[in-house]
Amino acid sequence: MTTLDAKTAVMPATKQPVPRSAAERMRAHRDRRKDGLRCVMIQLFEEEVDNLIRKGLLNADARNNKYAVCEALHKHLDLTLRAAS
Repeated sequence: MTTLDAKTAVMPATKQPVPRSAAERMRAHRDRRKDGLRCVMIQLFEEEVDNLIRKGLLNADARNNKYAVCEALHKHLDLTLRAAS
């Protein structure tokens, strides 16, 4: 089974998710909550993906790889939100 990266709680950019049972999804949900993480789904405009590329957080070739975009967005959030605290 593919595991999640504990620090970013996303799949690595090169791996595809493996279907999981309801019990496994619930266990992952509880583990995330225990670690203070929340799982949310968001929509990005193409312009926002372009900005991630422009900032050097995402390789232009990976713009259609949702896992790479997710990692880039996490990098952006780490840089902006953690710097503010």
